[in-house]
Amino acid sequence: MQNNVKNNFKEKLNSGALQIGLWLSSASPYLAEVAATSGYDWLLIDGEHAPNSVTSYLQQLQAVAPYTSHAVVRPLEGTRANIKQLLDLGAQTLLIPMVESAQQAQDVVAAFRYPPEGFRGVGASVARAARWGRIDNYMSNANDELCILIQIESQEALNNLDEILSVKGIDGLFIGPADLSASLGHPDNADHPEVQAAIKQSIERIRQAGKFAGILSVAPEAAKKYINWGATFVAVGVDLLLYTKALDTCLADYKTSDSLSKPKNQSSY
Repeated sequence: MQNNVKNNFKEKLNSGALQIGLWLSSASPYLAEVAATSGYDWLLIDGEHAPNSVTSYLQQLQAVAPYTSHAVVRPLEGTRANIKQLLDLGAQTLLIPMVESAQQAQDVVAAFRYPPEGFRGVGASVARAARWGRIDNYMSNANDELCILIQIESQEALNNLDEILSVKGIDGLFIGPADLSASLGHPDNADHPEVQAAIKQSIERIRQAGKFAGILSVAPEAAKKYINWGATFVAVGVDLLLYTKALDTCLADYKTSDSLSKPKNQSSY
């Protein structure tokens, strides 16, 4: 029998190590493997805004597995069914979007846990997570290697932040700057002073509560600022944005600048 698969991402965050990540929005196992060879600490396989299916989640988890990058999966929403399916596929760390209350956070934790502590369906003997029954005592030890991350990205979530932070079992909170800025009345403007103040205060409160703080910014200066404020898992790029930028830069060597469409400012994703 095999031992439980270690969650090195969670272990490193617990040690205080900064974890730099990359967003995977292409829904492509091939590009996921390319990204995994770059050495990012974590790679976010996105199912909220990218066209992923159960099969493409699995293929990307398999593509990333041989490398040191840790796969984090974001489902479309944090339902029991979505969480159960992704955990059985072998994802150890999930990022649950749009959590706005302590009750939602408690429901997420319960969906991660086997009965009697929670509601996760029992199917370890046929699940990749348990290596098809080859991991000894998987159900007894699974919780130790799972990492529960939730997104706070609305005014409602900020209003309930203290209650959310009190929920036992939540490992980290990820601030969604794009949705947060829209919710605060400043769409597509994460740099607005009100949004920046909310981000800074949230990071400080998350850290004070003893949880990991995370965020995404494709603008290097902003990402470094968030790190200085205390964020410890920070995504600094999005695969498709990097790809489109590289394509446009390559073409610009052969076309006049006037003939190329200029992308909007995407600093807040």
